[in-house]
Amino acid sequence: MIKKISLLFIAFFVFQLSFGQKRSRADRFFEKGDYINAAKYYEEAITKERHKKHIENIAVCYYNTFQYKLASRYLKLLIRGKYVEKDKTYDNHYNFKLYQILSVLGDYETGIDYFKLYKENMSASIDKIELIETIEAFKLKSPDYIVKKTQFNSDASDFGAIKHGDSVYFTSDRDNKKLLGKTYKWTHQPFLDIYTVKVSDKNDTIGTPIPLEKTINSKFHEGNFCFSKDGNMLYVSRNNFNDGKKEFNEKGNNNIHLYKSTRIEGKWSALEKLSFNKNGFSYQHPALSPDGKKLYFSSNMEGGYGSFDLYYVNIAVDDEMSAPINLGETINTENREHFPYISEKGNLFFTSNGHLGLGMLDNYVSELVDDKFTMPINLGVPINSQYDDFNLNYYNEKEGFFASNRKKRNDDIFKFNQIGEIFIREYINIFEIRDAETKEYIPNSNVVLIDKNKVELYSNTLDSIAAFNINLLANNYELKADNEVYYPGTLQVKVLEEQDQKHILYLKKIPPPPPVVIDPIEEIIAEKKIDKKLKEDDPKRFEMLTDIEGPPIIEKEGKLFFQLEPIYFDFDMWSIRADSKKVLDGLAAKLERYPDIHLKISSHTDSRGTVRYNQILSERRAESTRNYLALEAYINARRMKFQGYGELEPIVPCPMLNCTDEEHQLNRRSEFEIIEY
Repeated sequence: MIKKISLLFIAFFVFQLSFGQKRSRADRFFEKGDYINAAKYYEEAITKERHKKHIENIAVCYYNTFQYKLASRYLKLLIRGKYVEKDKTYDNHYNFKLYQILSVLGDYETGIDYFKLYKENMSASIDKIELIETIEAFKLKSPDYIVKKTQFNSDASDFGAIKHGDSVYFTSDRDNKKLLGKTYKWTHQPFLDIYTVKVSDKNDTIGTPIPLEKTINSKFHEGNFCFSKDGNMLYVSRNNFNDGKKEFNEKGNNNIHLYKSTRIEGKWSALEKLSFNKNGFSYQHPALSPDGKKLYFSSNMEGGYGSFDLYYVNIAVDDEMSAPINLGETINTENREHFPYISEKGNLFFTSNGHLGLGMLDNYVSELVDDKFTMPINLGVPINSQYDDFNLNYYNEKEGFFASNRKKRNDDIFKFNQIGEIFIREYINIFEIRDAETKEYIPNSNVVLIDKNKVELYSNTLDSIAAFNINLLANNYELKADNEVYYPGTLQVKVLEEQDQKHILYLKKIPPPPPVVIDPIEEIIAEKKIDKKLKEDDPKRFEMLTDIEGPPIIEKEGKLFFQLEPIYFDFDMWSIRADSKKVLDGLAAKLERYPDIHLKISSHTDSRGTVRYNQILSERRAESTRNYLALEAYINARRMKFQGYGELEPIVPCPMLNCTDEEHQLNRRSEFEIIEY
């Protein structure tokens, strides 16, 4: 619907055909602004032959009737030169249109390519990555508003809502049942009128919207308007009339002009055209300053920066108005600026498609600082979307209305509640470094604060009071801290609007270093003097020698043995004692893990007793040991050999039995030799 508004508030533009063909039915519809019918006939013509002007015009038709996918299709044909004419150049503003349309369709990155091309064709330098980051920031910023549709919307287009007293006034092209009412060629809907409806404190409707009297509403367009503070002066945008008839300029265009009406004894006077209107230009979207001394508006008058600029006039005590004054290049762009509104604090809210935004028209605000308007700020989501979002104004400090055609072709009025700070402000933030357990300050802490772009904002070594203050904008930051006896720490910081904050980073103390742990394998290699080449030459032997689980395996004179605690037998007995069973159970467990090991169990006695007796005793003890492993520990008996040696192989020779008890004990032993693995 904003394109309809543009037609209402932009002079009705008669497009001249640039090629020497006979004017077709499509051309005639196009010149009259009937884009719906024009598109239908251009489609028929293009199926026969693609002419450049047909593609340009049908793209405009679909653009103005919000059929963005079709508009995108034909703009791409135009830009790629897919038509019969040899001249493949095209006007730069089509790059801008395609940027807008692709943004609406959600393809921001491709859209930015055309915006970049559009700007570069005007000798401007553009950083695509920076633009995408800016747009994403508009979309992802913390919402400053809560928005909701109003109850007084219709299926038609409704916009321009202003609350005055207990009523809301707005503009709409809803069907008001006028007798023999005309429809607007562009939209095939009724002409715009101003309506009013009673509302509650929550803006719930009380009754039905009704149009203003015929003194204000005519058979043609009455668009955006504003009231004086006392409600007795009304400024209105409407078709240029003179003596009740449309007035056309030399090009045959009927422009939009500004009018005023005074309420006298409850009735509005006849509309009076403001003195600064000039035929040939449009003047629209009136907005009074809070003191009533300036009237702001949008116009395409000569001498501006772009298509439509924002202006103001000074209003004298006698209601005489000065010549229009342009708000300058900080506000105005080469494209369109519309719908000004001045807040009680003097800040300028307006709509633009020239400043970087989310798609089509977006709402912006420019703060008044030292009597000058600052660089505009995009109000972001949810006030803005990729569609047309426009005509924002407040009726108190935090609440107001705006219009949007998001999710539908016609415009709806939304009410909003401002919940955040829309201007950039710095807030006091306190940062502290404390012990995670004691909660005490950590003296001599090193701190670094960086912003979301990794730019360092603060760094220092703090004293005994490990804290610092800094003023920050609402945004995301990162605090890093370290100390020689603490683990380094990081704190993600979100600085909120409209409040000072404290942020505490707790660090954990580094515990005393643990005892040095020696690798048990390396320790075994060193202790047993194992050649590390053995790992490659005989990996199984290396594995057994370095295995720390269960009884160790040792090497003696090139042979492998299990190193066990002594296997004890009662005197002159060969049955396995309970304490020795535990030792043998450990051996059995390791044999289970090495199923390829074969053992030779050798039993030895001391030299006390006869040689024959000791031989028989050692054989029985060796056999008893084998039998325990086989029958009790379930080790396959075929893996084990046994042999008794009696007193024939002592460790300590004992001639004449002159050994001590300890030496006899050394000789009285069992050995477990690995004979196969």
